[in-house]
Amino acid sequence: MPAVTTDNLLLLPRIPRPDPAFATFRPVTKVVTAPTQLEGEGFQVRRAFPNVDLRTADPFLLMDHLGAVEYAPGEAKGAPWHPHRGFETVTYIIDGAFEHHDSTGGGGLIADGATQWMTAGAGILHDEMPPAWLLQKGGLFHGVQSWVNLPRDLKWTPPRYQDIVASKLVLLSSHDGASLIRLIAGDMADHAGPGVTWTPITYAHATVSAGTRLELPWRPEFNAFAYVLSGSGKAGIEGRPVREGQLVVFGPGDALVVEADSAQDSRSPMLEVLLLGGQPIREPAIFYGPFVMNTREEILKAIEDYRAGRMGTIPATYLNDSDK
Repeated sequence: MPAVTTDNLLLLPRIPRPDPAFATFRPVTKVVTAPTQLEGEGFQVRRAFPNVDLRTADPFLLMDHLGAVEYAPGEAKGAPWHPHRGFETVTYIIDGAFEHHDSTGGGGLIADGATQWMTAGAGILHDEMPPAWLLQKGGLFHGVQSWVNLPRDLKWTPPRYQDIVASKLVLLSSHDGASLIRLIAGDMADHAGPGVTWTPITYAHATVSAGTRLELPWRPEFNAFAYVLSGSGKAGIEGRPVREGQLVVFGPGDALVVEADSAQDSRSPMLEVLLLGGQPIREPAIFYGPFVMNTREEILKAIEDYRAGRMGTIPATYLNDSDK
């Protein structure tokens, strides 16, 4: 890890360091260790959200850290056909691959640094499964899936699918050339990521060299989180210790700081963090499995529509796969 990198950080556009005389660096309000659970056909995830209050996480609903795991032949698992309504799913594959298919005809291979951005909106059926070669041969798999809420007036938007291949990510460098930032969606210091979002968010993956600090401007109207994918370090102006599998919740401000420990585990020579934040929606969010709506009545309607086949149908090409 990571799959998407560069041979020379010094050639990348640099993000200016926030001026400490004017910037307000965000403090850390909470550090949460993501609990482990099983999802899909039985693959293990670390669930960072919603293990903080949903009002704090808003507009994020869920975030699962998948791996890193080295699958033996026949071990790789996925999530067979299932419905969604009312939000967007973001699947970022750092290493390995998933195949996605959906009832709109969208889909493809998500591999080695690519991102799948699926707007469920009014309703969609989809699956995410390991490709045949990964199932047969085994191999490394590592990724993150996040759910981003949609406001009331966009929950009925038509579903859509974005395939953000690794080469489309915007690669940036910290002011000192010691950190690599992969901007997937949103904006950062006048640079815009390729992901097209309904809900305003910023979503990026940063690699911070051992013994260095990453200081970034951050939109003050957004909340801010950092999830440690691997390595160890410190977060916030107070230098709270953080390690793999922990979520950092930042307080108010217009700048972020994370620091990589000088001594890192041999498996993770650098600090790898997912940086995310967004504009809170501040509306009721009612979960029922794969549906997230504003009222109980809308949840009942989602169940009824799914059972009646009004969220789409599995394309005939994949009908046999759904029976496996």
